[in-house]
Amino acid sequence: MDYPKVDMKRGLTYKDAGVDISEGERFVRLIKPLARCTCRSGVIGSLGGFGASFSANFKGIRDPVLISSTDGVGTKLKIAFMTDKHDTVGIDLVAMCVNDIVTAGAEPLFFLDYISTGRLDARKAATVVRGIAKGCKEAGCALIGGETAEMPGIYAPGEYDLAGFAVGVVARKKLIDGSNIRPGDRLIGLASSGLHSNGYSLARKLLFDELGLTTKDRPRGLRKTVGSELLTPTRIYVRPVLDITRTFSVKGIAHITGGGFTENIPRILPDGTKAVIHKGSWPVPAIFEFIRTKGNVSEFEMLRTFNCGIGLVMVVRKNDEGRILKRLESLGERAYPIGVIEEKRKKEGPVTFRA
Repeated sequence: MDYPKVDMKRGLTYKDAGVDISEGERFVRLIKPLARCTCRSGVIGSLGGFGASFSANFKGIRDPVLISSTDGVGTKLKIAFMTDKHDTVGIDLVAMCVNDIVTAGAEPLFFLDYISTGRLDARKAATVVRGIAKGCKEAGCALIGGETAEMPGIYAPGEYDLAGFAVGVVARKKLIDGSNIRPGDRLIGLASSGLHSNGYSLARKLLFDELGLTTKDRPRGLRKTVGSELLTPTRIYVRPVLDITRTFSVKGIAHITGGGFTENIPRILPDGTKAVIHKGSWPVPAIFEFIRTKGNVSEFEMLRTFNCGIGLVMVVRKNDEGRILKRLESLGERAYPIGVIEEKRKKEGPVTFRA
């Protein structure tokens, strides 16, 4: 980076080297109200200490098990930079972590964020945190701390990176790990809101490099501009999933992220079982069809790269499938019966797709 000229008689300061401590203090002042609005039972103290505190007294939970997750937003951030729109990627950051936690049947408790940038812009960073706070409120967890690093020379001007860390809790006897999945169980898919936060390197290469589109274009086949489509926030599934697990027995839950169906569903399947996905059993959002057709992307590549319209998969008992679908509908979720668990024979893969 180009450093400003310095009067050496005055002496060097940290700001001369590219780090503005005053801007950092301003940023903390801006985000404290955002963190406070996510406060929930268990939070001890307030934002600004060296460590964040949360009570380990989990009322009503016997033999509690802590579930943790950490993740980022990936190259979806490039779209935020291109559009100069930063109020939704924070939602994505929370979603990627808490959706992983809820697959164990756990309730998210608290969240911490990490923001790194070359030169801190307090207002822009606060806009990002506003999205993080919104995601935390939707997930029912508290934003109790984080770290902001100003690192001159590491990032291009105006760019930043995000990472998140979340912790949840579940009673050991209610832990969902897939071990009880058996042939005959049913698969329920919960609709995604779009690409969520995966497959963006492929999407960007096609849309911008190969097709020459801009974020403001709205090509035939898409209902929104390219920028709006790609910045649609990741769905947060915490509340509907916890509602279902309180009433029904859910045997396994897979968060469909990077790796799509073929890499994520096998993570919860016991040996000797396979998931049979019924193609055409849910509506595929236009953005996926656009990528598939315009990029001549194979079906296999689509299913192992994108969520293709299903952001979360629940494995449930056959007799519960209809009631769970009705309950999810009453909660405002778009959910579909998308397949079945079968016995896996030798040389068969863990996921099969049938018409």
